[in-house]
Amino acid sequence: MRAILFDRFGGTDVLHEADIEVPRPGPGQIRVRVKAAGLNALDGKIRSGAMEAAFPTPLPAVPGGELAGVVDALGEGVQDVQVGDEVLGWSDTGSYAEYALATTVAAKPAGLDWQQAVALPVAAETAERVLELLGVTTGETVLMHGAAGAVGTLAVQLATARGARVIATAGPANQDYLTSLGATATLYGEGLVERVRTLAPDGVDAVFDLAGKGALDDSITLRGGTERIVTIADFRAHQLGITFSSGGQERSAARLTALAQDAATGKLVTTVTAYPLDQAATAQQVSDAGHVRGKLVLTVG
Repeated sequence: MRAILFDRFGGTDVLHEADIEVPRPGPGQIRVRVKAAGLNALDGKIRSGAMEAAFPTPLPAVPGGELAGVVDALGEGVQDVQVGDEVLGWSDTGSYAEYALATTVAAKPAGLDWQQAVALPVAAETAERVLELLGVTTGETVLMHGAAGAVGTLAVQLATARGARVIATAGPANQDYLTSLGATATLYGEGLVERVRTLAPDGVDAVFDLAGKGALDDSITLRGGTERIVTIADFRAHQLGITFSSGGQERSAARLTALAQDAATGKLVTTVTAYPLDQAATAQQVSDAGHVRGKLVLTVG
């Protein structure tokens, strides 16, 4: 099968296409004929070697942690899906490939296309996990740093659905985008504390940092301490006494199914930019540079 892989750590130039063996599903696994693969910032960090301490990666490796596609084969003991089912979920093997293995998947609604489907698993799990950690409830004000990306796009909508007000930061090009999602948009950078205090004179109840670019100090100032601040991107968190949240622990097929239905009916909006599989290196360059609006995906089949 066609796959994108890397056999050494480095820049996007280490990514290349190769013909490798089709994986065989083990007990509890399914094999998926991949139609679309999700691309996440973590993919580039793993490829560069920056995450070796946290995510040791045997080489050669195929990137990609989420997929949408058609069930192609079943491992022993699998009963909840059938060959031919259309699914989305988390990949056990790299998803930048024509076939990948998976354990946790949800049924893809007929009204949801492949690219929109693959935008959901990682981003939705991350957004909901952090909103739970923060304990966001009706009537509260949540500040989200760098909210125009894949996770932020969903987090803004999910927080608003809880009855919270969201103040979301991004660059000039994404102000209208965040407003369209239901947030009160403002610019990041110098003067942020003053801008947020003007928008929320009574203060902010919680902070969700998706940017990882020096926003924690301003967050502590705005909160008056480190309580109810969570970052998914700034590794200084522990030094500052702030919670750093990483994913993968709570993968719920039932919850993903519900969110996919919301996306299919337009209740939940996703925004995608797609690249063909053979342009994976270009797509990762875009991801590595930051400032991505919504989700980057690779079209495979």
